[in-house]
Amino acid sequence: MLLTLLFIIAAAWFIFGYYWYGGYLANVFELDDNNPTPAHSKFDGVDYVPAHPMVLLGHHFASIAGAGPIVGPIKAAALWGWLPAFLWVTIGSVFFGGVHDMGAVVASMRHGGLSMGEVIKQWVGPRAKKLFLIFTWLALVLVIAVFLELAAATLAANAAVAFAATMYILFALIFGYMVYRWNISLGIATLIMVPLVFLAVIVGVYMPSVANLFQFNVMTWKWILIAYIFLASVLPVWILLQPRDYLSSWLLYVSVFIGGVGMIFGPKFMADVKETLPAFKGFTPADGKYLWPLLFITIACGAISGFHSLVGSGTTSKQIDKETHARMIGYGGMLLEGIVATIAIGTVIMTGGKFTNPLTTFGDGIGKFATLFGIPHSVGMAIGLLALNSFILTSLDTATRLARYQFQEFFDGKVDRYTASIIGIVFATILVFSKATDAAGNPVPMWKVIWPVFGSANQLVAGLALLGLGVWVIRGLKKNAAFAMYPMVFMMITTITALGILVVDTWKTSKVLSITATLLIILALWLAYEAYLVLHGKEAA
Repeated sequence: MLLTLLFIIAAAWFIFGYYWYGGYLANVFELDDNNPTPAHSKFDGVDYVPAHPMVLLGHHFASIAGAGPIVGPIKAAALWGWLPAFLWVTIGSVFFGGVHDMGAVVASMRHGGLSMGEVIKQWVGPRAKKLFLIFTWLALVLVIAVFLELAAATLAANAAVAFAATMYILFALIFGYMVYRWNISLGIATLIMVPLVFLAVIVGVYMPSVANLFQFNVMTWKWILIAYIFLASVLPVWILLQPRDYLSSWLLYVSVFIGGVGMIFGPKFMADVKETLPAFKGFTPADGKYLWPLLFITIACGAISGFHSLVGSGTTSKQIDKETHARMIGYGGMLLEGIVATIAIGTVIMTGGKFTNPLTTFGDGIGKFATLFGIPHSVGMAIGLLALNSFILTSLDTATRLARYQFQEFFDGKVDRYTASIIGIVFATILVFSKATDAAGNPVPMWKVIWPVFGSANQLVAGLALLGLGVWVIRGLKKNAAFAMYPMVFMMITTITALGILVVDTWKTSKVLSITATLLIILALWLAYEAYLVLHGKEAA
């Protein structure tokens, strides 16, 4: 009954955390619906567009999720046991990730819907803003490259998923016009379009002759996706990005529901559910990976992830209709991701830690749980895999738009959205198609050479975002910021330690990685020093 117990504990804890700690944060930030949000005060019909809170939650949740809350927890549980992974997911979501995500949304909302870079500029200094934006833009370009590769590979590998993914992009376009131009209520539009998304899954599974029309090789899908992410970056947010993310979020809601019911009742009613994964495998498993700091780098999404602050202070803050919605979308969205991570841990517990691929492990687990509802394993697995693919695709198109925002902010809005989008996509495409050599001397795409640093870089963004949030709360709101500063210190120390280990491990095999990691350490210490100066009455440059 381990799965049942873990899910009930996590769900009860997250509900308690939402009302207790989420309520505390809402009071600290003094959320007030009488304050106009940037979606209204800066409305432009392209980026600044007020959205229904459920639609925006769908966009935000889909954008921050990706494959992160599935891959990271599964890998961590397999390495160190389910208990360390579960504790970090539950504690991290409430006290780290929830603070980070909600704080980024609110801080951005109070600074014109601009990124955490603008918050850092106003309360730390212009130089700190430039450093932060350069770093985050480069990180986003790397994300675009990697998720372009992953999305193309998953679409090429499964025609049913490719068919369903293509269809719900079409459905999203129709949904956007239904809600924003034809004035059809959100409830009716949802009742019409969401079943069509699941119908596309069924058609893809049971009508392979139709699905095979979307059977293209990886290279073709890469070029299709490049065109798609450009459109997703420059089109008004209500036409494609927002409705697609909202519709795709229902795939994960259904997967979460199936997974939750499966974890509660599966051990009792399913003979093939085995709970054999050890609770704790030790601080250093067979491959020598230390639990600290690497657990907190391996599990990012599902506990705390720097990418979330870029979403919250990028697309989300420009669409939020009322200030009080920040609690549901920012804090609640993080807790939903914690639930996904808990279910992911449950799927690897059933394998005893013996799995070949985290994504197929999750899909197979959802497929098994779906049989409780009389849904064939193949359909349940297709739903799980499509949910994964849709969130990879969502992270891809959202990252492209975020990179555009970061680039435009760096140049104070003097670069148009088309140029800024093209520049980000071109650099990401170079990382995908150009070749380099790995430590063994084998030719690999350029992104694979520098990808090992991303986990630490992403968590460094989280630490820096918490730093900017804390300085704003202290200097701008004139309040105690311990709720942000304590998590910030932990994340900075943990990340810098992980980067230091990476420098030592790669110094002889990959100078690119070791030098990159060293530069990130310098960046983190530099920004922390500038924040220290302003908090002690000395203005940074």
